[in-house]
Amino acid sequence: MNIPNFYLEPACNEVDFEDLHYVRNLVFVEEQQIPVELEFDELDRQCHHFIVRDDQFRPIGTGRISPEGRIGRMAVLLEWRGQHVGESLLRALLEKARKLGLTNVTANVQLTALGFYEKFGFTQAGKVFTEAGILHQAMQLACQPLEKPIRPAPKPLQASIPSMRLESVESILAATLQLISQSRRQLCLYSRDLELSIYGQNEIVQALKQFVLRDFKASIQIIIQDPASLRGQAHPVLELAQRVSSNFIIRTPVETVDLQYLSAFVINDCDGYLFRLLGNRYVGHWSPSLPAQNRQLREEFERVWQRSRVCTEFRLLGL
Repeated sequence: MNIPNFYLEPACNEVDFEDLHYVRNLVFVEEQQIPVELEFDELDRQCHHFIVRDDQFRPIGTGRISPEGRIGRMAVLLEWRGQHVGESLLRALLEKARKLGLTNVTANVQLTALGFYEKFGFTQAGKVFTEAGILHQAMQLACQPLEKPIRPAPKPLQASIPSMRLESVESILAATLQLISQSRRQLCLYSRDLELSIYGQNEIVQALKQFVLRDFKASIQIIIQDPASLRGQAHPVLELAQRVSSNFIIRTPVETVDLQYLSAFVINDCDGYLFRLLGNRYVGHWSPSLPAQNRQLREEFERVWQRSRVCTEFRLLGL
């Protein structure tokens, strides 16, 4: 069986704006002649979006769901229709509805797509109407919200701990392990090339693995400045990221000022941090709990993250 190489991922309207609009413009504005002012609306900012990409990272499909459960803007490029892209999108949107706790989802469906939605259990509601010059039918589907797991009460935040100096690779490894183990759901790494002397060590890799296994919502965000230096090399963290890809997001800077940044750091969501002024040296400082320093590094990480591109060099493609 020929399985097409594409993958689906959540999208951010601000970050993925151009790719989302590229697909929708081709399908709705150019192909279906819908006025551009009707196609792109303010609801985009409020919706949860999904995007499908091919094995060259090009956008080929989109869909969105509003906080109230209205599915819309389902679009698949012409050459990708009939290859299960639409099914993947709709399944993801319905799963998102369940995660949002919704008990009912709706969609205004073009008459040519009625059969597609009916396969998923949607039923017609009301009469046919015209929208943007195209006949539509309102449809609805009851869904079962996902049960929220009972979580233990969060541990009280510990008091700030003054930073401590690091002067060896052994001390950096020990501090990094502690930051990983105390993380709740988010860990951020900023590195030039994921130094093997640190991130190639088995104890680090196992700690990262246990972190993502103990909570399916755990997220590891990594900024790698020089992914080209890792191409063709075996790296245990990248291999782990490929096995549990839903927990890892890797980006690489494109701005000159970000590429020239010399430092490296680790931050978690428990106010811990580790900072090395020069990323190629094993000298720095860290604390398991120092909110002010953690916040400063988090702001720097977010600034670079938002203007970086998704690092596709290490992505496993295909379904």
